[in-house]
Amino acid sequence: MGASEFDNVGFGSLTFNRSAMKKYLSNETFQAWNDCVQNRKVLSSQTASEIASGMKDWALEHGATHYSHWFQPLTGVTAEKHEGFMIPSEDDGFKLEFTSRELIKGEPDASSFPSGGLRSTFEARGYSAWDPTSYAFIKDRTLYIPTVFFAYSGEALDKKTPLLRSCDALNRQALRVLRLLGDSETRSVTANVGAEQEYFLIRKELFNRRVDLKLCGRTILGAPSPKGQELDDHYYGAIKPEVSKFMKDVNRALWKLGICSKTEHNEVAPGQFEMAPFFTTANRANDQNQLTMEIMKRVADDHNLVCILNEKPFAGTNGSGKHVNWSLSTDRGENLFSPGSSPSSNRRFLVMLAAFLKGVDEYSELLRCSTAYAGNDLRLGGLEAPPAIISVFTGMYLENLIDSIINDSNFENASGSLMEAGKAVGLSIPKDLTDRNRTSAIAYTGNKFEFRMPGASQSIASPVTYLNTIMAQQLKEIADSLEGSGNLDQDLDKLIRKILKEHRRIVFNGNGYTDSWLQEAKKRGLKNLKNTAMTLPEYMSEKNVELLTSNGIYSVSEMEGRNEVHMQKYCSLILIEARTMVKMLCDIFSSVALYSAKISPARSMVLNDAILDKIQKTSSVLMKDEEKLEALIEKASSFTDNSSLMVFCSEEIIPQLEKCRESADRLEGLTHPDYWPFPGYTELLFSF
Repeated sequence: MGASEFDNVGFGSLTFNRSAMKKYLSNETFQAWNDCVQNRKVLSSQTASEIASGMKDWALEHGATHYSHWFQPLTGVTAEKHEGFMIPSEDDGFKLEFTSRELIKGEPDASSFPSGGLRSTFEARGYSAWDPTSYAFIKDRTLYIPTVFFAYSGEALDKKTPLLRSCDALNRQALRVLRLLGDSETRSVTANVGAEQEYFLIRKELFNRRVDLKLCGRTILGAPSPKGQELDDHYYGAIKPEVSKFMKDVNRALWKLGICSKTEHNEVAPGQFEMAPFFTTANRANDQNQLTMEIMKRVADDHNLVCILNEKPFAGTNGSGKHVNWSLSTDRGENLFSPGSSPSSNRRFLVMLAAFLKGVDEYSELLRCSTAYAGNDLRLGGLEAPPAIISVFTGMYLENLIDSIINDSNFENASGSLMEAGKAVGLSIPKDLTDRNRTSAIAYTGNKFEFRMPGASQSIASPVTYLNTIMAQQLKEIADSLEGSGNLDQDLDKLIRKILKEHRRIVFNGNGYTDSWLQEAKKRGLKNLKNTAMTLPEYMSEKNVELLTSNGIYSVSEMEGRNEVHMQKYCSLILIEARTMVKMLCDIFSSVALYSAKISPARSMVLNDAILDKIQKTSSVLMKDEEKLEALIEKASSFTDNSSLMVFCSEEIIPQLEKCRESADRLEGLTHPDYWPFPGYTELLFSF
């Protein structure tokens, strides 16, 4: 694609970004907005009115007919209610209106969104409020205004509000530490995020013939294809023309919304792919990732494909994650996690590194909670994603640095070496100071940390909120202990050494897939929270409640509400899968009966006789397992609390689902494909 083609895309043309604001707003109004974003200053009613007028004019010129407050409830996806610009005029005509009140405040019904008890169904009022730190945008002839969402009582009912609170908390505490280090110029510290997005593509026609994909987002049964990913021939392979066209259209849609889609490639599993955007502020990255998921689904539909974001849509192949790359930078463009050429003497880097390691060690359970849900349970702990044990990969270079500080020994700063890997063409390639570790839950990758546990379908808001808050808490404790110090350099060095020594256990640079690491992690006291039912009880622990409430991220009631929502959603998903399994097994029994009748007249043939015997035995086992599953579904309706139901789903229903699948998959192998009621894995994974 030439430069002119990039120009024709109109990067950011559908966002009311800084460039558009400068065109449609007065300089005074633009500066007031900028001061609001940069310095948390409150906008005056007059300024808000001028912004609303300019935003309306911009939207109308770009073809918008409606506007919508766009928010992110606890469903994990976005919500919107559209309002028209058109209102009646006194001369029986119409006029176009959009006021500051309509920009700033909306009143969506809050009674039917998940709240965990924060809202009753008979109390409906909720509010959406404009988030001026994230750009408004146009999609489908509608002006979308990013907003927060909260109840009449003032409690947050969304994922964006806590994220914004955590960004503020992190900024406050980071500035305190920077001031202690002699930095008087930095005005703000921002968390920046780049969220890699993995996904599957399959043909729409095949998707529509799989009720489990439509209702559950994944195949809950299906015999393996003779060929899977064992040849490693799909990863980074040549992108098929059909997929390339899809990616091209996704890129164009993203670019128009100011989302810089940077990377695209085939992933490990057949039919699996990945895109990665450029870094931006945490709040915008969260909004952009929500848009990215929505756009990929919409564009796939235009291409007669379906984009699947479930973490484990196909058994026996790799699942899909969403690696959250997280870093801290100042308003002057300095990366606080950059070690520089002499990390051993870079106190700013060392204090940030120590704070992060301490935070992850002390609040690993909270980070695990942010990634605990039904879909991700099928991915974490497999030989494809991080284990459920949280550790931090630093690389041997930083590990040696940490140990030298702990032991008060010499450390020789290394400069990047060159690899003579390209001798045939006379090239020397710079070598990084650290390798990469795909088996680590959190990996340091040069100037950022990569949180590899989040799953492909989830919002990144909660993982980033917790990373921000954990870091804010550690920086607060460091600032509290050093402010008023008589010998700051000496006390800071002692504190860094103390922190690294006490939390050295969280650093692990080996293979996280081995059994030996499971044993080593246990010796270190690191928890192995294997699934959601084991993890979510940690959420309301005393230390987590103290962390999130003292930093102003949640109230206790907001935490309690979210805990209920998390448990209820997990239980609902498992029960949907169970009911879907019952429906699919009914279709399988009918199809197998037809196939058995087809080959029964030739029973005298030894081969058919053997096949029929296997089908009958397997069907008999499956019928008994299906009956037990139905009984468990019925029993689930008797539970009155989500906590007990969650354990029941995990310990009783999921194992029974697996038993049913085992027999159903065996039957699929015994039945001719023409009689099997659903497309098999070979069709699903190798259709293009």
